[in-house]
Amino acid sequence: MKILILNGPNLNRLGTRKPEIYGSRTMAQILLEIQRNWPDVHFVYKQSNHEGDLIDWIQEPNGVAGIVLNAGGYSHTSVALRDAVEESEVPVVEVHISDIHAREPFRNTDLLADVCARTIIGHGTDGYKEAVEHILSLAGC
Repeated sequence: MKILILNGPNLNRLGTRKPEIYGSRTMAQILLEIQRNWPDVHFVYKQSNHEGDLIDWIQEPNGVAGIVLNAGGYSHTSVALRDAVEESEVPVVEVHISDIHAREPFRNTDLLADVCARTIIGHGTDGYKEAVEHILSLAGC
């Protein structure tokens, strides 16, 4: 089984960018923990600061069972990304590390939530593990 993990803009700085909001764990650390928890699952990780890359990757899932998506700021602004998620052939589970509803008003809007299989908000970087668990449960694992 293969699961795609996608991170959007600024998440390449996870672990160093605003650790009081996003934590001090790097994506490499998070991925290592995920792989240790599910050694039989093949995880493909991609990150881009460019909206079109995320859309392309969602539209071409290449045999994945599901997608874990932290779209960063695009969650609040991108109708194009929303359309790609809505048309995805596999379940997409959205992750927000912070509680977007407790932050600036512009972050309260989540254009992706109603087209995702599930949205995980404010569970820190553990949200990635929860998203993987949800995709595995949908796949009957």
